[in-house]
Amino acid sequence: MGKPPNSTHIIAAQMCEDLMNQNQSIVHALFKQDDKVKSEYRIRLNASINASRFLLRQGLPFRGHTEKEEAVNKENFLELVKYTGEQNDAIRKVILNNAPGNNQMISPVIQKDIVHSFAEEIRQAILEEIVHGGAIKERFIGVVHVKETSSLALKSAIDDLFARYGMSIKNVRGQGYDGASNMSSEFNGLRSLVARETSSAYYVHCFAYQLQLVLDMFREIQREDLEKRFSSGDVKTGTGQNQELLEYIQDEGIEDVKKHQAYGLLRYFHTFDCVIYLHLMLLILGFTANLSLDLQQKDQDILNAMSLVESTKRELQKLRDDGWELLMAKVASFCKKHDAEILIMEEDFIDPRRPRKRTSITNMDHYKVNCFCTVLDLQIPIDSFHGFDKEKLVRLAKFYPDDFSYGELLSLEQRLEIYIDNIRRDERFKNVKNLGDLSCLMVKTQKHIAHPLVYRLLKLVLTLPVTTASVERCFSAMKLMKTAARNRIGDQFLSDCMVCFIEKELFDSVSNERVIERFQKMNERRVVL
Repeated sequence: MGKPPNSTHIIAAQMCEDLMNQNQSIVHALFKQDDKVKSEYRIRLNASINASRFLLRQGLPFRGHTEKEEAVNKENFLELVKYTGEQNDAIRKVILNNAPGNNQMISPVIQKDIVHSFAEEIRQAILEEIVHGGAIKERFIGVVHVKETSSLALKSAIDDLFARYGMSIKNVRGQGYDGASNMSSEFNGLRSLVARETSSAYYVHCFAYQLQLVLDMFREIQREDLEKRFSSGDVKTGTGQNQELLEYIQDEGIEDVKKHQAYGLLRYFHTFDCVIYLHLMLLILGFTANLSLDLQQKDQDILNAMSLVESTKRELQKLRDDGWELLMAKVASFCKKHDAEILIMEEDFIDPRRPRKRTSITNMDHYKVNCFCTVLDLQIPIDSFHGFDKEKLVRLAKFYPDDFSYGELLSLEQRLEIYIDNIRRDERFKNVKNLGDLSCLMVKTQKHIAHPLVYRLLKLVLTLPVTTASVERCFSAMKLMKTAARNRIGDQFLSDCMVCFIEKELFDSVSNERVIERFQKMNERRVVL
């Protein structure tokens, strides 16, 4: 319903705008500034912004315990502003002691406002990215202090953060945590609380974390085996610092138990058992190390991660089927070079822990079946990933009832056929290597408009988290930021500093003018630009 021009509502709105306009404020009317005052103010503010920009980008503290006038070192921010003035005479004339005492733009409050302006500009850019470009990006928007780490407290903190930036948890379509019970518990963890509000927020256990669990399991098996064999074997001692230390413990040690363990470990180093296990570990880690690095990439999508796992599994299976002879050749060459024990595979296996007890297996049976194949079988999980076909894609869409109506699900299979035929005939899509590139190219070629259902499904698949590696990197950044020199840093200031430090690409794109504009609007300033 329309309002007349002189209605109470219009008058109140106009009065509100006048109140928010700094140019019409009483303070501004009392202290009318000329162009020179404004120019000097802008120079001072730019100097403080430039000093803040450098410290934020390098992750350095702003302040210290001593900033008094007589101090030799006034800490990073003030020293950097001073240095800036020393390099530019125009700046030197209007900063620090040459500026009005109540308008030097160097106080802790001013520093925090500048940093917050930077951080808010970055967050605004992140929010604008959500609906543009077709690319899925992991971004950092801040850390929130919680008094307790229960799932309810964490959920409340996430709700508050989402509400602050105009986002809704109902739009969440993927969750990724490590194995902590308060995060990933199926019944009372954070994942279940989020899933109660949006059933399409599917939880994916971190791929890199799963790989680490497999490697840890392998190391534990190897450790237990080594502990059992410390006291077995009969070979000459090796060379190097580790062996020299063990020799010293063996000869000069006070405790008989330690001396015996050192003696057993030295003997074990040159046994055939030790050599073959180490070479097998070297082969396996050679395959899984590349997978681990790939899974830690920021731009990894769920299907590409599954493809990488598939490739690694195939290589491990190939090693299991055809790699025994290669392994034995390397082991034999190593044993010969280092004068270590070499076993004849056709002879009966002798358990070093029970050398007098006869076994019914040969060395070949023990090392190929019980060692080589068993360890590789632990690394090669059951084949649970297959190439997607249309039926499976339609089935996948059914997991998102909030995103696909019943009618859209009925037509999705036919639309997929049209889409696949259309893409195959388009030369621009021939060099697409992953789903991320496909999504971006669809937006670039406007095919996301022609195939909206397919594009929607593609976005949902890309949104599913693969690893929490980026989150781990953020916590590593926190260790760099919150050092002994910044042990009293406030929560909001820490969050703002981390946003600027982690999102360097967006941080570099923020101009001083945008920071000044936001800074001026945050509070009532003595000088209005």
